[in-house]
Amino acid sequence: MGEPGVEVRGLHVRFGAVEAVAGVDLVAEAGRATGLLGCNGAGKSTTMRVLAGVVPPTAGTVRVAGHDVRRQPLEAKRAVGYCPDVGGLVPRATPWEHLQLAARLRRLPRGWEERARDLLERFELGDAAHRVTAGFSHGMGRRLSVVLAALHEPAVLLLDEPFDGVDPLGVEATLDVVADACARGATVLVSTHLRELAIEACSSMLVLRGGARVAELGAAEMAGEEGARAYRALLD
Repeated sequence: MGEPGVEVRGLHVRFGAVEAVAGVDLVAEAGRATGLLGCNGAGKSTTMRVLAGVVPPTAGTVRVAGHDVRRQPLEAKRAVGYCPDVGGLVPRATPWEHLQLAARLRRLPRGWEERARDLLERFELGDAAHRVTAGFSHGMGRRLSVVLAALHEPAVLLLDEPFDGVDPLGVEATLDVVADACARGATVLVSTHLRELAIEACSSMLVLRGGARVAELGAAEMAGEEGARAYRALLD
């Protein structure tokens, strides 16, 4: 068992009268990938945004790589690589310009270019490295978002719907990024509504419904027809 890279206790997030997250508890360990599963509106993306420092928690305690997101927001953000569920790219910038900006903002040491080129090639974006992203398909944008999240080898890797609209080669590359991150001891969280890909990527799953946690299951418990029936029952 690894050390917790993410600890969430009693998380609530409200937007006016709407409670998007209603008391979620979560512990994700270093060296493992944890899945957040659920239908649209379950609270997956809001939880990920809190962990990434994009949305403040209304109540509860959230620690990322040992840092309290309220009291140590910069330290927490430095530890995170975040692929948002939507947006995050500059339409008039190229993938290489996105990577250059990320490297400068994170003050990456010399040599980051080699890793950046390798990631672009793995995600079949090498030929598009100097094309503006305005002309990218949805799947290409998803792949670039994963590349940007993984570039600096973060202690906590947050991938929100990374498989949405992505072709099989992109899915394989994303699974490799998750495996590589776990191998070097990072904590990985993958939010998705795709049960079968979550089973491939993650060793444990947290199922959310209506902003609340309804179950925590191992990947083996979610597999096959029996796992599919159990998952559907949790969503009803």
